This record gives sequence, structure tokens and C-alpha cells, in this order.
Amino acid sequence: MFVKIKKMMDKSLEILVMVVVGVLVIDVLWQVFTRKVLGDPSKWTEELAIFLLIWVSLLGAAVALRRGAHLGIDYFVEKLAIRTRLFTEVIVFALICAFSVYIMIIGGIDLVLSTLEMDQRSSGLNIPVGYVYLAVPISGAFMTLYSLIGFFERRGNFGQKCDESLYTSKSATDVI
Repeated sequence: MFVKIKKMMDKSLEILVMVVVGVLVIDVLWQVFTRKVLGDPSKWTEELAIFLLIWVSLLGAAVALRRGAHLGIDYFVEKLAIRTRLFTEVIVFALICAFSVYIMIIGGIDLVLSTLEMDQRSSGLNIPVGYVYLAVPISGAFMTLYSLIGFFERRGNFGQKCDESLYTSKSATDVI
């Protein structure tokens, strides 16, 4: 049951990121068209592109965490013994989880609520800026979930015999 829900959530997140990227491309193309061909640049497209880029970056970070595609210093980590490598990954997943919960979820919700409360609106689209900032806690929730899965997966491997077959370069959540 959990595996089906997780796969559906993963697929939904990836589709959402793809849709947002598609809308971002169309928006930028329209901006270029109105500026170069029509000679009258659209006023709202630049602001929309910025907002979409915020969403793509934050949701894309969650997808990257799920896939194990974040930047890292793999050269040094691969030189470590298997047990040390697993320990390092457990610490990294714990730190990602703490950051995601305290900064992205709690801080993000505070940011969203305060901007909605102040009724701060964007100048070009006239939408509440809180909706733009909503990407922070949503991405934080996904990153928290994926870091917890990676944490418990790696932590569970400590009790097993440590050899090369135990450690795989798969992403933290592909196994579950």
C-alpha cells in the first residue's frame, strides 16, 4: 500500500515539475515574441517566469533528492569504507530532514501566512505573493519525506554485514 502511494506521489511530483517547466517555456517564448515581433513586450510574462522558476527550482530539488541527484563530493565519499559511507549518508539525510522541517516547512508556512495576511500582491499579475511562496513548504514536505526514507533505509543497513553488495548507488527512495 505504502509503495503504491509513494510511486503515485513521485509520479505526480515529476509530472507537476514537467508541466511547470512547459508553462515556463511557453511564457518565455511569448515574452520574446511580444518584444521582438510585436514591439510591445507583455507586462506580466517576466513576473510569471520568475514565479514559475521559483516553483521549478524548489520542486525540482525534491525530485533530485528522491533520485539521489543532488550535488555532492562523490570522489571523497567513494573513498570511504562502506560502513563510514553509510554513516555519512545517515548524517546527511538527518541534516536534510532537519533543514526541511525547520526552515522550509515551519519557516515557509510562516512566510506564506505573513504575506497572505499583509495581502502583499505581485505588481504584474496582481496575485497574492503568498501563493508563490507556497512552493517553499510544499517542497519542504517532499524533501522531509524523501530524507526520512533515505535515513531509515541507510540506518537499517548498519545491522547487516557491510560489503560492496550492500551499498548501491541507487537513490535513497528507489528501493522502497
